[in-house]
Amino acid sequence: MKIGILGSGNVGAGLGLLWAKAGHEVIFSYSRDEAKLRHLAETAGPKAQVGTPAEAVAQSEVVMLAVALPQLEDAIAAGSPFDGKIIITCVSGLRPDFTGQTIGLATDLTSSVAEQVQRLAPQARVVEAFNLTFAEIIAAESREFGGHRPSLFYCGDDGSAKATVAGLIEDCGYDALDAGGLRVARSLETLATAWVQFAVASGQFPTVGLKVLQR
Repeated sequence: MKIGILGSGNVGAGLGLLWAKAGHEVIFSYSRDEAKLRHLAETAGPKAQVGTPAEAVAQSEVVMLAVALPQLEDAIAAGSPFDGKIIITCVSGLRPDFTGQTIGLATDLTSSVAEQVQRLAPQARVVEAFNLTFAEIIAAESREFGGHRPSLFYCGDDGSAKATVAGLIEDCGYDALDAGGLRVARSLETLATAWVQFAVASGQFPTVGLKVLQR
């Protein structure tokens, strides 16, 4: 599968490296540091390359949107159009210091950042995922905790897109759990805020994972 990374910071870069390792073709883009993009592509191997945001979107089936909230509109404008593309968004409203205080739509329980992405790219198939893990876990040698894989919720309105994203979540070493339609992103983003607060307050940030247990 061809995957464009729109936002090659710690999370986007880490996921891109994992997907390249799993055999997917990856295009790294949207970074202020061109040298960093080239280094990522070289590290990821022959299935990775560097491109502009527009190239990353045009040449990919799936786009991983991993930018800071203030850059959201600019990143989507730079990558447009998204006709029929799957967008995975983990864009967070958390402040950079991880105090748990939020900005923008993350404080508005009548909407979510993921729904804002859908409004900005109405022709895309948007799925919320990867907002309940940390970049350090993504970058670790393994996602496992004592033989247990951490859980990751995802949500979206397009069943085919969700099935694709579930497979990509599993490729990264997580258990994928379907949380429902895109509207559920309002709850997942709130849960992500609480999860970060817990991890920081308990002194376990960023080496803790979330696991859903089932009988």
